[in-house]
Amino acid sequence: MADIDRVTATVDNISFIGSDVVDMWINCGDIVDKAKCGQFINIFCKGEGSLLPRPISICRIDKENKKLRVVFRVVGKGTKEFSEYKAGDCITIMGPLGNGFTLKDKKAIIIGGGIGIPPMLELSKQLQCEKSIVLGYRDELFLNTEFEAFGNVYISTEDGSCGTKGNVIDAIKANNIEADIIYACGPLPMLKGIKAYANEKGMEAQISMEERMACGIGACLACVCKSKDVDEHTKVNNKRVCKDGPVFDANEIEL
Repeated sequence: MADIDRVTATVDNISFIGSDVVDMWINCGDIVDKAKCGQFINIFCKGEGSLLPRPISICRIDKENKKLRVVFRVVGKGTKEFSEYKAGDCITIMGPLGNGFTLKDKKAIIIGGGIGIPPMLELSKQLQCEKSIVLGYRDELFLNTEFEAFGNVYISTEDGSCGTKGNVIDAIKANNIEADIIYACGPLPMLKGIKAYANEKGMEAQISMEERMACGIGACLACVCKSKDVDEHTKVNNKRVCKDGPVFDANEIEL
């Protein structure tokens, strides 16, 4: 817990960047100095009856101005509350939490799917190598133009309204994208497909798991996933997504 802080922060700026997608910058002091791409923060609700915090991936890290950016989809009571905050509002956050991506100097494909897209923005900025960025959407696009500053961007949409019709693997194949390593975050079916594709091509893959969490610090075991090796904490073939992840080597866990 030495590197995890619970602090009172303030909302710097907040806006909708999609019909249900919220973009929020948070003034959070020195907590930002510890943050790494791929980690997340817990945001605590103010409303009665909402005891558990909501884990939100870190989208951007601004160490100079002591700010973190989070981009999230409104899906329930907690995120609905967050979406109604105004600039200057005080919020309680905890973080940075979890293990982030391990940056390697290898030709890379960065993949984000749905609300797994935001955490890939800071990674795209920090990863100093040849890289292609593949973003998968159901239909409505968000953040895609911001990625263009960091590499060639390829898009897939389920309805074919933009880019390749289909999923992110379809976009990789359609554009003949090749690399030595994949970094990915998104829904489980997408991650399963990426793991299979990476193994087929003999590529390394780091994947960030999306999982419901409770404590966010590894104590409650509410977010375990099945692992290849026995976990030191649980003594069984489990890994805690919040503590051991959310980023794993794809072959370290079973999907």
